[in-house]
Amino acid sequence: MKKFNKYLEYFLAALMALMLVSVCWQVLTRYVLTTPSSFTDELARYLLIWIGTLGAAYTSGKRLHLAIDLFPSSLEGRSKYRLSILINLLIILFAFTTMVIGGSRLVYITYTLGQTSAAMQIPLAYVYTIIPISGAMIVFFKIRDIILMDPENPDFSPPEDVDPENSDLSSQNNLS
Repeated sequence: MKKFNKYLEYFLAALMALMLVSVCWQVLTRYVLTTPSSFTDELARYLLIWIGTLGAAYTSGKRLHLAIDLFPSSLEGRSKYRLSILINLLIILFAFTTMVIGGSRLVYITYTLGQTSAAMQIPLAYVYTIIPISGAMIVFFKIRDIILMDPENPDFSPPEDVDPENSDLSSQNNLS
């Protein structure tokens, strides 16, 4: 799992670097060369889609996603454990139905219709493929979280690749 997360980190960093180069090239061609590049705006847009959805899967796997914990923080013991299981199941349900099934349908429809992007002329199905992939990753990470969750401490049991000493989340657990 550590290797997968590391590859995902590098892939996200590479996508961000590519987006940075694309946007800088767009600015350079537009304002310095006065002939704007035709594809960089579209490329940056599609890279942002990939970074956003893959980033959501990555943060879900690292348990670094945003959460409102007013209700869970008032619970203790088995009640908190059951609520954590319920929350993870709801996330699995949402990710599976919306991202995996809905995203797969979107990919299928855009592929079947042969829709291509305006400037780069790439099939939009390639752009949207990341939605079901990220959804499947979120489902996998949440199932893993349920399996590894400690019934005695459902707040935060870090995955094996998170160092609790260097994690910002460890300081949140010590606030209570």
